[in-house]
Amino acid sequence: MMVSDKVLLVAVAFVFTFFPQGEGIIGGREAAPFSRPYMASIQAPEGATLKHECGGFVIADQWVMTAVHCMPSGPNGRQVVLGLHSLTQPEETKQIFNISELYNNPKFNSDNYDNDIALIKLDRPFNQSDAVKAVAFLRAGGANPGVDDDVETAGWGSLDNLGARPDKLKEVVLQVINPRRCGRRDYFGRKFTTNMICAHKVCPNPCDRPYKKEDSCDGDSGGPLLYNGVAVGITSNGGMKCGQLNKPGIYTIISHYTEWIDGVMAQQTPA
Repeated sequence: MMVSDKVLLVAVAFVFTFFPQGEGIIGGREAAPFSRPYMASIQAPEGATLKHECGGFVIADQWVMTAVHCMPSGPNGRQVVLGLHSLTQPEETKQIFNISELYNNPKFNSDNYDNDIALIKLDRPFNQSDAVKAVAFLRAGGANPGVDDDVETAGWGSLDNLGARPDKLKEVVLQVINPRRCGRRDYFGRKFTTNMICAHKVCPNPCDRPYKKEDSCDGDSGGPLLYNGVAVGITSNGGMKCGQLNKPGIYTIISHYTEWIDGVMAQQTPA
């Protein structure tokens, strides 16, 4: 093989390694402004401003649900912003809160993100409006989505694997994947547990090529997975690259934690 050919092969490999084919919120579309009034942006101080880090969603007066891995060591000055569509525009609907209390599920496993559910108590009740409302979440005994069912998620997470972020809220419709597939060694293996749902955009049959991958991504963590308008999951994790067919997004099943949620919100010792 000529030296020039080797150089070309290395260059091609570099492109495919760092610029994955397709994009996945990767893919999706911009949500209609304030059409998801339960969405929360968890933001960290960066100089004199705040920067979006994770998502969350309002479940009750003064309470926001998110993922443990968003703040594993505590709030550390982070704030919660409700009633926003744009991260940067001075929207009159925005309400900004300090975190009064953070309750990370004590059984969270950082090795595989099992039990990745957390509750934030805001420093005051929010003012309900068309832009800020709670969403219902599925409790124990409720029906979770089945294989191939359509589910929705939204967030301000990365648009691609290079980390480009949107300014405005994006949303995407995904399909639930058979948990047996997600437990296979070529997917997540033993890291995938019964507390998890996995979902991504399923290629239609026949599958048109090129197929645009769609998925949640970095920065969408903590946001809701919705089924028929009810929050059934929390965006947790997935593969090293968003949109990979064998590394779909993983979502914590909310209904498995009803007793813990009730205990926290009642200000009692969690069960």
